[in-house]
Amino acid sequence: MDTMAGTVAIVSGAASPRGIGRATAELLVSRGAKVIIADVLDDLGKALASQLGDNAHFIHLDVTREGDWADLLARASSYFGDPNALVNCAGIDTDGTIESTTLKEYGQVVAVCQTGIWLGIRTLAPALRAAGGGSIVNISSVAGAVGQASLGSYTAAKWAVRGITRQAATELADDNIRVNAVLPGFIDTMMGGKGAGLREKLRSTKSACGASVPMGRVGEASEVAKLIAFLISDESSYCTGADFVVDGGLLAGPLAEAADWS
Repeated sequence: MDTMAGTVAIVSGAASPRGIGRATAELLVSRGAKVIIADVLDDLGKALASQLGDNAHFIHLDVTREGDWADLLARASSYFGDPNALVNCAGIDTDGTIESTTLKEYGQVVAVCQTGIWLGIRTLAPALRAAGGGSIVNISSVAGAVGQASLGSYTAAKWAVRGITRQAATELADDNIRVNAVLPGFIDTMMGGKGAGLREKLRSTKSACGASVPMGRVGEASEVAKLIAFLISDESSYCTGADFVVDGGLLAGPLAEAADWS
């Protein structure tokens, strides 16, 4: 994957500092791809596109708005031609149990993390088909593989992403369009970190977080980006409808030293 020349990718949620979307955009451009940076953070998105040069362009996108997706596709095609890759990376979360989360809060998380991905696939599928095929990568989470107390709306949405991924993979396979989900674990991002303490927590195997990660450290956004790039590339040509976990072993189980063997 030294070069991804010929790849035209749309990456939603790509403007946030230290985000997975941003790391993905940076990596793809560094490998020769053309990238549309799509986000609601206009100033940060424009600055990133300027930093990355001629192979990057920013377009405003609220993933919950169908009209924004249609406008994005029209404008993206005029810059770089029909896209052949989509990375659905935009996301938000909110703390709260089922009982403490309001209907409005729940709806906002589902709108961005779930409906936004559905709209992206729905809008981009014809363009990918016209391009002769391509790849869609949907960002789920390890929260989409287990239950997580106090992250009820986020967990529900991320589980749904895995179902949307499988549905799209079966519907689009005949069009040479592959669809996969990536499930990050504890990643050092603005949203994942929620403050300065996550990295320090994960360095201690005595902490609740550290004991859950066999590799004993927080992941970097760039490590998730490398997996996304693999799924976009022809190196993953027989992979579709699957979950790809990048979590330092979190879902595998707790550290042996943290278990009670007595």
